[in-house]
Amino acid sequence: MMIILGAAGVSMGFDGDDLFNSISFDIQEGQKIGLIGTNGCGKTTLFNLITGRLSPDEGGFTRIKGLKIGYMQQIVSSSSEQTAYDAVLEVFSEVMAVERELNGLTATLESDHSDDAIARHAELQRRFEMLDGLTYRARARSSLLGLGFTEQQIALPLSSLSGGQLSKLSLARLLLSGAELLLLDEPTNHLDIQSVEWLENYLRSYRGAALIISHDRYFLDAVTTRTFEIEHRRLTAYDGNYTVYMQKKAAAREAERRHYENTMKEVGRIEGIIAQQRQWNREKNIKTAEAKQKEIDRLTKDLVKPDSDDKRLRFAFTAAEVSGNDVLTAVGLEKGYGEHLLYSGVDLTVHRGERIFLLGDNGCGKTTLLRQLLACGRGIRLGAGVKIGYFDQTQQTLCDANTALDEVWNAYPAKTETDIRSALAAFLFTGDAVYKKIGEMSGGERARVALLKLMLSRSNLLLLDEPTNHLDVFSRQALEDALNDYGGTLLIVSHDRRFIDRLATKIWHMQDGGVQQYDGNYTFFAEHRQSAAAVESQPVRKMGAGGRDYQNRKEQQARLRRARSRVAAIEQQSGDIDLRINELNQQLSSPETATDYQAVARLSEQIDLLNRQQSQLTDEWERLMSELEQLETT
Repeated sequence: MMIILGAAGVSMGFDGDDLFNSISFDIQEGQKIGLIGTNGCGKTTLFNLITGRLSPDEGGFTRIKGLKIGYMQQIVSSSSEQTAYDAVLEVFSEVMAVERELNGLTATLESDHSDDAIARHAELQRRFEMLDGLTYRARARSSLLGLGFTEQQIALPLSSLSGGQLSKLSLARLLLSGAELLLLDEPTNHLDIQSVEWLENYLRSYRGAALIISHDRYFLDAVTTRTFEIEHRRLTAYDGNYTVYMQKKAAAREAERRHYENTMKEVGRIEGIIAQQRQWNREKNIKTAEAKQKEIDRLTKDLVKPDSDDKRLRFAFTAAEVSGNDVLTAVGLEKGYGEHLLYSGVDLTVHRGERIFLLGDNGCGKTTLLRQLLACGRGIRLGAGVKIGYFDQTQQTLCDANTALDEVWNAYPAKTETDIRSALAAFLFTGDAVYKKIGEMSGGERARVALLKLMLSRSNLLLLDEPTNHLDVFSRQALEDALNDYGGTLLIVSHDRRFIDRLATKIWHMQDGGVQQYDGNYTFFAEHRQSAAAVESQPVRKMGAGGRDYQNRKEQQARLRRARSRVAAIEQQSGDIDLRINELNQQLSSPETATDYQAVARLSEQIDLLNRQQSQLTDEWERLMSELEQLETT
């Protein structure tokens, strides 16, 4: 494939702080590349260098002649009454100009049959078709609908759209711009799961190349075939999507670690020989020592100590006490604004140890329902010993005037400054960073402060509203690990499908003013939805008993697929739980743990919770196997 853009020896920094040093890479036509790295590593700066908004300190870029690069920007319109649909049509200004001239010439041909007029009309018709003039309006409308706009919202003026809707509008314009290289910076922000899936399908079929900054690992796996990582001021390219990148990186790190350890062992052995030879202090011994020192110099000349994970988020959620089995019940919940009813007649039950994810389209009322449950108003009852911890995606509970140290210490004044500083360090606030004011922090930093306060609460029921927003991929992984080991109960609103897939034991799907429950993770939920949609999309066959038999067979096949998929998911989840129980039992049996009564209690609680989850999975597996046996024999 042809290289459309290349970077050679590019270096960039601000105020003496280097972001990257002498990085080089190339992008080939049609490639979809994920660009990942911790927050602040320079990903967006690299986009600005590629577009020419910034100039590198060293090195430069080469690109094919006439390369059209698309980079999403907020819409600036002189007319606030311009509709969303008209704003998207602006990207087709060239084809619209041809269309206007063509329409005018068509009218002229009714009276002017000259060769010039006919030739011009034919030329314009060819150009109109070459520019996909027959489909541009349908493509504009389809993009807006795919990104979550309704038919009514398409006709709304820009002045009435929210910030999220304007961002989606900008994305639609970019996708339709005809760029040969798209630079997408967190394109899934403000999108619900259905819109993200539409974007995945669009980008997979998109003929141009794309460089994508995203923390959505599921999205990266679905779209990209190559991965760039910026780390420690270097850019490393990997062939493959995010999952393949993680596997290759882990293997490379393990190889580096082994090489470093083996080399240092050899260096230690040689240093022992040198010390012995110098002790004897004869001419022959001194020459031997010098030769051995040269051998050490050769071994360590290009030896680099492997990067540690010291700068990764480290934390654990623990519950101060175990709640009763019935954690929360809600009966007849209803909520609306004015004449707009979000949901009504909602009955919910949450049991101890469940990990429930609340899904649904934007605006369906997920956050509203979570806050209603948090308020514990009429129709809602908490179980015995339940203590709620809440993560607000807007972080409105944080005080902008506080420093990070003050914000956490004010919430937990009984702790010492050393305790608070140690906790902040685990959340990557070290040194003078603890004095940074909340109002000056990035979204990721604010999210880390909020998560730290939540962790220290030691609540046994966590209500989390989009907790992975603003977190980089590595922090998301750390949060997953912490919640996976948590012994309490989880109710989470999220659109991060990898996060949902790993943690969920149950899905609550909000749709049409109600909540439908699915046992299992996101994969099971998505497959169930696809099977149901496939059955619904079948044409009604008015063929008497034969038609009913056909429909019954289709429904039975869908039930078989769902049951088999869930059985496979349960077996995978059950295997993971077995491995985790074995790990915890090993920790429990270690001499260090035996003398730590708090550790013994915590590990025993986690093992008990996992055994209960395993028992629930076994019951569900047996029920599904019985159902499968009946379905396969009918």
